[in-house]
Amino acid sequence: MLARSVTRCFLRVISSSTSSSFPTSFSSPSRTFLAAIIGSSLSSRSLCFTNNSSSDEENSQRMGSISQGTPSIVQPKGEHKATVIFLHGLGDQGHGWADAFKSEVRLDNTKVICPHSAERSVTLNMGMRMPAWYDLFGLDAAAREDDSGISAAAQYVHSLIDAEIAAGIPANKIIVGGFSMGGALAIYSGLTYSKTLGGIVGLSSFFLQRTKFPGSYTANNSTKIFLGHGAADFLVPLSIGQLSEQLIKKFNPNVELHIYGSMAHSSCPQEMRELAEFIKNAVIQ
Repeated sequence: MLARSVTRCFLRVISSSTSSSFPTSFSSPSRTFLAAIIGSSLSSRSLCFTNNSSSDEENSQRMGSISQGTPSIVQPKGEHKATVIFLHGLGDQGHGWADAFKSEVRLDNTKVICPHSAERSVTLNMGMRMPAWYDLFGLDAAAREDDSGISAAAQYVHSLIDAEIAAGIPANKIIVGGFSMGGALAIYSGLTYSKTLGGIVGLSSFFLQRTKFPGSYTANNSTKIFLGHGAADFLVPLSIGQLSEQLIKKFNPNVELHIYGSMAHSSCPQEMRELAEFIKNAVIQ
């Protein structure tokens, strides 16, 4: 779990006009620390893309800026009855989470897809290139969000869901989830998908694009949502997870926040056990 706690790191404050208790800025040491721990996980990679849902060249080029390579896949041991799509955090790739699902959240009838984000310049880190699902602009509560980047990344996630449905897995047997930045994208992608999903998961994450909800998005306003957060998380503080739960609960009563007392910006065995139980109850039984 230690490796995942180092590489799956992401510092972000939800832009909120509903709570004055959130910090509005971070000190210079915080900025330096973030750049150091994220930079330590970087490696040179080339961009490529496997189109999952369209032969249109323009769509392929756009999605190619979101993902790279073939996702890491954990194949089901038994009959394929459900699928989990899980998105990694900033500076990471999908391999580690695929290993975690293979060893810690093993469900025989469930396929797990862990895609890899493309590298991109991240404004927050002085333009440094690193794996990221979308751009980040700042560390304060008023920082703008990458609207177009988030939208394009969500379209990519929707294309993965569409491909599983085309392969014969019903939408209500599909869960989309992720960690930190990837968890935020999973929540947004799940809530904006046009069909009712089996579940949504956000680990150590937050609620993106909150002013758009509920809006016209209704298909997943009753979908079960699992939020997991460490009480000792100093990168994405627990207060952000709690606010995310409160905001989502305004239009979806089926969101639950699971708090882990000694966990930092990472995962732990208890969280993984409870995640496995959530997946089992949501899409297997």
